Amino acid sequence: MAGANSPETGRTATVGGGAPTVAVRPHPGPVPDARRRELLAAPPFGEVFTDHMVTARWNPGEGWHDTVLGPFGPLELSPAAVGMHYGQSVFEGFKAHRRSAERAAVFRPWDHARRLNASARRMAAPPMPPELFVAAVEALVRQDMDWLPEGDDRSLYLRPVVFADEPHLALRRARSYLFLLLAFPTGNFFGSEPRAVTVAVSEEYVRATPGGTGAAKCGGNYAGSYLAQEEAAGRGADQVVWLDAVERRWVEELGGMNLFFVHGEGERAELVTPPLTGTILPGVTRDTLITLAGDLGMRVTEAPVSLDDWRDGCAGGRISEVFACGTAARVTSVGRVLGRGGEEWTVGDGGPGPVAGRLSALLASVHRGGTADRHGWCHLVDRDPHGVAAPLKPGPENSLTETPS
Repeated sequence: MAGANSPETGRTATVGGGAPTVAVRPHPGPVPDARRRELLAAPPFGEVFTDHMVTARWNPGEGWHDTVLGPFGPLELSPAAVGMHYGQSVFEGFKAHRRSAERAAVFRPWDHARRLNASARRMAAPPMPPELFVAAVEALVRQDMDWLPEGDDRSLYLRPVVFADEPHLALRRARSYLFLLLAFPTGNFFGSEPRAVTVAVSEEYVRATPGGTGAAKCGGNYAGSYLAQEEAAGRGADQVVWLDAVERRWVEELGGMNLFFVHGEGERAELVTPPLTGTILPGVTRDTLITLAGDLGMRVTEAPVSLDDWRDGCAGGRISEVFACGTAARVTSVGRVLGRGGEEWTVGDGGPGPVAGRLSALLASVHRGGTADRHGWCHLVDRDPHGVAAPLKPGPENSLTETPS
């Protein structure tokens, strides 16, 4: 990497006082303050991006290198780039939450670094040192801190992606990769007012098969869901429900969220969530809620749930509520299920459930600093790099480290 004042890279900022460095080249013409305030008033999901992005490159000789924060803009890419042709691409999604005008809290970046690397290994791409990943996150959040929206239901969504950019069309792993880190302001995925969503079971399509890429966060898994999601929307649903590929009876997850089933009510509520068998994405929010529910004294079990169990449990009152969770939607109750062959049923009273509401409120409080961060999930970033920010060191190990790869 070029030196501190190199015209090729701009000033080089050492993040966290350690080895990872991010060269910073500020945008010469950022979005004016007044226009940015307009955009932050009602940000659509994934359409309005901040002024900057981070890039890094990888090759066998240098490893990950040339990590640069620069203006957000188009890429120069060969038409023969492997990632465009064969889908050798993995990504992540997580959020930074405003704590004050000078400080943000990034939620579980170390765990997202681990999951990105697990996905990369599954797709034969090089893992990135977690310290470099978090250094890139710190640099972008610090540079674009004015883009963090205010409000409990708003945040700055961070989207890292690694894809093969080597120009070749042979069927082998690439020898050149590009890392990008983008950011955009967003509100709650399903709107600011709590509501229960309708979900529809896919009868024709499956998301993942044993031995496949279901546990990886790779682009093809999402492109392959579009038809099923469109069909679900055509039936009046918000999300598609995926069943297992072998027996077509076991509930796995929604289009972009994990599922929890609540048995009982109040202090006696017990949660059941499908186990991570290699065909389900190991959600960071899922892992978070398992821990928070335990903190509240709730019992959580990872066990298979069949579609028949879901229907009969709701009909008989054994299942009092169902909720989905993910980075974009946080915690969202499921109120109605469109099953197979025209069958449908209501979950609970069809509205938002109390357990989902309690966990959602607790999670939001952890994000914003209203509840003590007992598990070390919130990584603090100050606008002033010499301020009192969280040290650049890995967060606590958890079940996500065992993600199938």
